[in-house]
Amino acid sequence: MRRLVFVLALLPLPAWAEFYTLKGHGGPIMGIATASDGRIATASFDNSVGLWSERQPEWLEGHEAAVNSVAFNGTAIYSAGDDFTLRRWPGGDVVGQHKGKIVGLAASKTHVATASWDGTIGLWPEDGSAPKMLGPTGSGVNAVTFTPDGTQLYSAGVDGTLRLWDVATGQELERLIEHGFGINELALNPQDNWIAYGAVDGITRVRDLTTGEERDFTLGRRPILALALSPDRRMLAVGDGEGYIMVIDTIEWRIAQDFRATLRGPVWALAFSTDGQNIHAGGIDEAMYSWPVTSLGDHTQMAATQPDFLKQPEEMGNGERQFARKCSICHSLTPDGQRRAGPTLHNIFGRKAGTLPGYLYSDILQDSDIIWDEDTINALFDEGPDHYIPGSKMPMQRISATQDRTDLIAFLRRATVPEN
Repeated sequence: MRRLVFVLALLPLPAWAEFYTLKGHGGPIMGIATASDGRIATASFDNSVGLWSERQPEWLEGHEAAVNSVAFNGTAIYSAGDDFTLRRWPGGDVVGQHKGKIVGLAASKTHVATASWDGTIGLWPEDGSAPKMLGPTGSGVNAVTFTPDGTQLYSAGVDGTLRLWDVATGQELERLIEHGFGINELALNPQDNWIAYGAVDGITRVRDLTTGEERDFTLGRRPILALALSPDRRMLAVGDGEGYIMVIDTIEWRIAQDFRATLRGPVWALAFSTDGQNIHAGGIDEAMYSWPVTSLGDHTQMAATQPDFLKQPEEMGNGERQFARKCSICHSLTPDGQRRAGPTLHNIFGRKAGTLPGYLYSDILQDSDIIWDEDTINALFDEGPDHYIPGSKMPMQRISATQDRTDLIAFLRRATVPEN
């Protein structure tokens, strides 16, 4: 384990700052937001948003695919994801829709902005008036953030361009950076006049918005997947694809901590607690972890228990291996669906597609005449869900080798039979 050891030049934490986890999701945590009253919202691959008060969840259900991002805005909560929709809670009403997955959100007093892989940015007015679409930019948009007065918006995209937009006119005002590799994340500090960005190639930089000068904190780990600025603006947290959380002291401009947050997998989501005492993080685990800022390395890491899909191949038979790699992140094998993105496969053979009670299926699957058996499961993975059931929510994937499909079906036969 690599760790840089520094003294964090920050105010000491009160004694009550503690490590804790929020458990209950059935898939990886993709996004985290905090409210001024201490509530936490988590966006998950299990298609749901968890709203946590006193560490107890209220589940916001309605998305038809993974939820990637969540944001508080006054009394409302907004969420967006792989089903191309922006939803408003309470209620879960669809207030916006793209032609591709939405991966980023930002909120101002008057608008909610959405970053979509369809190459556009959606501006959805809080008063319900007509929305505005910025772009197309020519490539997917990964992140958006408003200036404090809400009149301008920064965006970052797959093409590596950091743009500034005028909200009123929808016009692009400036291209601040053309990096060459996709920029995944942004963190704006308007009071101190800088913006931080993290890219696919592992670059982590902070740009002075007046002079254009940049400070580089790249440690060679890629990609950068999360950025979060503390409420007092003295810390910038950076999460990467190799499972580290780097904390930058923005007063002295140095790396204050570099913590291996997860034993396996990336850090997808970061947020500071509203009091700035804790860092919240999400990744491949089905829980959000929260560490006191000054003692990151003294507590449990994420993904300490290995998920099935990360087991070594020699630990499983081929059929189980196919299930672990292709199916287990979305489906359980037990009667309890375990809040997964897909329905449980328990007793799958002989079941009509789209009929398991309590699961929100796509219309196309509910209206199909498919009965799940050896032939239909084989065809599903031979052709790929996008061809076998066009329009369904199932991920686009195939198992091309006949023997692999045969072994998977045999494993499912053994593993999904109800116990007598």
